[in-house]
Amino acid sequence: MPSYASTSSSLHAIDPSSPRSTSSQKQSHSTTSSTMKASQILYYACHPNQLRAIVQWKVWHNPLNERDPEKETATLKRCFDFLDMTSRSFSAVIQELCPELCISVSLFYLILRGLDTIEDDMTIPPEKKEPLLRSFETILDKTGWTFNENGPNEKDRQLLVEFDVVIAEFAKIPEEHRVIIKDITTKMGNGMADYANNTAHNLNGVNTIKDYDLYCHYVAGLVGEGLTRLFVVAEKANPVLLEKDDLSNSMGLFLQKTNIIRDYREDLEDKRGFWPREIWSRHIEKFADLALPENEEAALNCISEMCLDALRHADECLFYLAGIKEQSVFNFAAIPQVMAIATLALVFRNKDVFQKNVKIPKGEACELLMEVGNLRSVCKTFRKYMKIIHKKNTPSDPNYLRISAALGRVEQWIEGVFPVPKDPAVIARQQQIERTGETPEESAAVRKEMLILIGAVVLTLTIISALMIFGAWMMGARFDIAFQELRKGNFRPPPANTIHGVHEEL
Repeated sequence: MPSYASTSSSLHAIDPSSPRSTSSQKQSHSTTSSTMKASQILYYACHPNQLRAIVQWKVWHNPLNERDPEKETATLKRCFDFLDMTSRSFSAVIQELCPELCISVSLFYLILRGLDTIEDDMTIPPEKKEPLLRSFETILDKTGWTFNENGPNEKDRQLLVEFDVVIAEFAKIPEEHRVIIKDITTKMGNGMADYANNTAHNLNGVNTIKDYDLYCHYVAGLVGEGLTRLFVVAEKANPVLLEKDDLSNSMGLFLQKTNIIRDYREDLEDKRGFWPREIWSRHIEKFADLALPENEEAALNCISEMCLDALRHADECLFYLAGIKEQSVFNFAAIPQVMAIATLALVFRNKDVFQKNVKIPKGEACELLMEVGNLRSVCKTFRKYMKIIHKKNTPSDPNYLRISAALGRVEQWIEGVFPVPKDPAVIARQQQIERTGETPEESAAVRKEMLILIGAVVLTLTIISALMIFGAWMMGARFDIAFQELRKGNFRPPPANTIHGVHEEL
């Protein structure tokens, strides 16, 4: 059994669309870029709807809230620069949050990213790393603090080199926001330090499902807890969510577990593993052997059980979203969840997971971004991808019935909130809405308006033509001669010399 480090990106709980980059990926990127471009062209040629979604998102997307960089300080601008660099595609969703939360959530992200960068750097000696992790919340009060002892290959090291800008802006946000962020930083730092000192975990990876849940809680569930407290303080979410902390925990665990499943190959190459031994040992003797071709069936059964474990959080994620009261916050919370269920459907019984890092296409991601609007649309998306999982589920899988039951439980929750109609007329109406985006009444009104528009155009052209013909007749046009020529089959005007004759010199 190879040695597995205990590090993992905790900020996947906020940014699931951005896979962790590795040195092997960077080395292979230049050699595969041209091939990827050709494959993307072919892919979008076969999936024009996704290409259309990309264009529509780029051209027509109107942010709910926009920053005004002209009113921002230099340090705040630099913070948003780091947000773009570290969060990549999901940075835009964070920056579309309402003004009461945008800066606080951005700083929350950067602070946890800084903490994670220290925890993830294996070049920092344990005797230096542990006290940094356990006391990181006190650093937030140290004006001008920076850290330049990360290894040169640590991709987010520049954030810590200029961490003083984060500290400067952190001091300006509301006190109640600072208390929440520091509390979560303390809990996460201590959790990371505990795992960094856990020799058994460092050597063998995660052992039991209970350990797996606890690890995901530290690196993702706590993020959900902190965000929920910020939402409630800003009066953007129902306070009941604070009483049901298992819901915010499930929000983080669903995302983190999906990413851990997807990142099997990447983590294996980095000599670290997060799949719990309690699950994979039922299917294979050595964790790394899941990637061997001769173990394909065992590997597929193993990954389906991992997906089953993630699915037990799905209904609680939907329950949590029902408690969000503001649109930008709803989008912020819902977008990672729909990305996660789409990714889970992609990796379910997918042998490619064991050979490379798989991810949903950009066009499909844009479709998901545009579909998020309210709880009903999110439930519709969950149903769509659960059907894909159900279709890929096979009776030969030892967990076939348990997976079907897990899907049924989520479907039952959705059915309780948005019942499926039984009346054929209502069903036909909903099908038309899904197909055209319009109700029958709206569709009829559109047709009526189209007929009126066509009639108006025809009438206008008729009147204009009549006026032109009348004007030509008044000016002496000989339509009788024109009709005679047409009857003779002469559709072209005669040459000029046949009309005026040829002038000859006397």
